[in-house]
Amino acid sequence: EVQLVESGGGLVQAGGSLRLSCTASGFTFTDYAIGWFRQAPGKEREWVSCITSLDRSTDYANSVKGRFTISSDNAGKKAYLQMNDLKPEDAAVYFCAMTPSGYGYFCSGHLGIWRNWGQGTQVTVSS
Repeated sequence: EVQLVESGGGLVQAGGSLRLSCTASGFTFTDYAIGWFRQAPGKEREWVSCITSLDRSTDYANSVKGRFTISSDNAGKKAYLQMNDLKPEDAAVYFCAMTPSGYGYFCSGHLGIWRNWGQGTQVTVSS
């Protein structure tokens, strides 16, 4: 059973940085993608970024391009989201998600491709 555990959330001042981590376990296939989503109170879950396991291609939501960077370790089972120049509108619960097998070279923000989800980590940005 796939399990995803996020860490690294916290309170930061506007303009500051945080680095989120996602550790994936419980699977043996090698062609997948890991993504980050966020959800603020009263708002829908929003895709932030994703990275593929086989070629580490990445994609970002326009709202975070140039400020956030997604990466993964060599084994591909740990993904990171480096968040710089944080803004109050970035405050949300951040979720890590993973696709099933078959997404080693492609990922997107389409909710339908994401099968497994972590519990989320809170990011608070003070102005």
